Amino acid sequence: EDRSFRDIPEYFSAGDTLVLNDTKVFPARLLGRKKLTGGKVDLLLLEPSAADNPVANSALWRCLVQPTPKEGQEYILGPDGDQVGAVFTERDRDGVPLVRFLDTSDMGAFASKYGLMPLPPYIKRDAGEKDKEVYQTVYASREGAVAAPTAGLHFTQDLLRRISGKGVDILYVTLHVGYGTFRPVEDLENHRMHAERFELTEEVARKLNAALSEKRKIWAVGTTSLRVLETCVQYKKVIPGRGETDLYIREPFEFEAAGGLITNFHLPKTTLLLLVDAFMKADLRTKAYRHAIDHGYRFYSYGDAMLII
Repeated sequence: EDRSFRDIPEYFSAGDTLVLNDTKVFPARLLGRKKLTGGKVDLLLLEPSAADNPVANSALWRCLVQPTPKEGQEYILGPDGDQVGAVFTERDRDGVPLVRFLDTSDMGAFASKYGLMPLPPYIKRDAGEKDKEVYQTVYASREGAVAAPTAGLHFTQDLLRRISGKGVDILYVTLHVGYGTFRPVEDLENHRMHAERFELTEEVARKLNAALSEKRKIWAVGTTSLRVLETCVQYKKVIPGRGETDLYIREPFEFEAAGGLITNFHLPKTTLLLLVDAFMKADLRTKAYRHAIDHGYRFYSYGDAMLII
């Protein structure tokens, strides 16, 4: 069916559960210069080097750096009068550069003040002030992502109230989306997922288990929410937890938690498309994507959505 997203409450029934990812994108892209040569440098903050550190309280960060850094290379970031020095120290076991910031331990606050929103690489323009609002879900609350859980961008507070008013239980999990979400899949068998931090609380687990035991439908909003659910479910029971997940979902895969999925239209050769393919199966996925192309649907982060029942 071709419908407007505002019609989506019609597909829910009283007793259903809707699971959203409450991660919040922070302005993780920092522009600066090399200390010695003055050449331009572009840093993307990924996460503190220790996964259990809060975003705002670490001086050593995993970063993407352009151009390719050399060991010991120093950088100056930020505007005149409020600059921060940094140095590339080494690469971690995954080959990701580690950058130590020398003049502040509160890089979260510095990035919030001077950083740019990390728009996906296929958006060929610089991020603007408007992106700080629109590249963020209305329920984002836990800072730590470098990419938005884009299926959630379609929701407004009014729409969530309408859904809740139908007797739908709205629950929140957290998965801090990392840069690996855009990494192309070159080898299906040997692809390695970039680990992402997640949390599913005891209260949410209790409510999900009640829904499962009573055979009430659970809807996941986005591939990120779905990955958290499938990371935490074992033998149809959801186990609360927090940590990192590198769950790689592709056909064949037995989904134990979610019975429905709201998602955008994804890039070819990505783990996102593989997950959707496993959820809806190849024949339906081919039909849906062909229909979307033929009817002018918009793809990717700022694009349209599909509801897989």
